[in-house]
Amino acid sequence: MAARYQYETSPRKIEPNERREKRKENIKLVKDLPRQEIKISKEQKMKHRKATLLVLAIFAVLFTISYRNTKINEKFNEMQTLKTEVSSLQKENEQLQVTIENSLNLSNIEKQAKEKLGMQKLTNKQTVYVNLPKKDYIETATEKVEINENKNWFENFVDKIFNR
Repeated sequence: MAARYQYETSPRKIEPNERREKRKENIKLVKDLPRQEIKISKEQKMKHRKATLLVLAIFAVLFTISYRNTKINEKFNEMQTLKTEVSSLQKENEQLQVTIENSLNLSNIEKQAKEKLGMQKLTNKQTVYVNLPKKDYIETATEKVEINENKNWFENFVDKIFNR
C-alpha cells in the first residue's frame, strides 16, 4: 500500500492500530487499580466541595434573579391592566360629561319641562308687579363694639398705662 503523505516537514502519520493500543494502555492503568485502592487527597476533596458550593451558589443567584424577574413581570402586567382600566374609565367619564352638557342645554330643558311637567311660558296676564318704598332699610351701628382678646397680665398692664 502506497503512503499518501508528504516527506517534507509534515509529521509522521500514526496508523489507526497504534492509536488504539495507546488508548488501551491508558485504560489498563485505571482498570488495573481496584476502586478501594484509589485514595482522594484532602486537597482534592476540598476542591470538590468548593466546586460544589460554587455551583450551588451560582444556582441560587440565578434562581433569585429569575424569581425577581417574574415578580417584576407580574407587577408590570398588573400596572398595564390598571392603566387600561383607568383609560377606559376616563373615556366613560368624558362621555358622561358630554351627555350632562347636552342635557343642560336650555332648549332641552324647556322641551322636557313642557313634555314631562306640562309647564308653559308666562303670559302678560300672569305677571305681577310689586311696589317697594324707596326708604333705605339699612341701619347704622349705634353701639360701640369692643373686642376682648385674651391677653396676659403684662399686655393688660401696658394697655392700661398707654391708653389713658
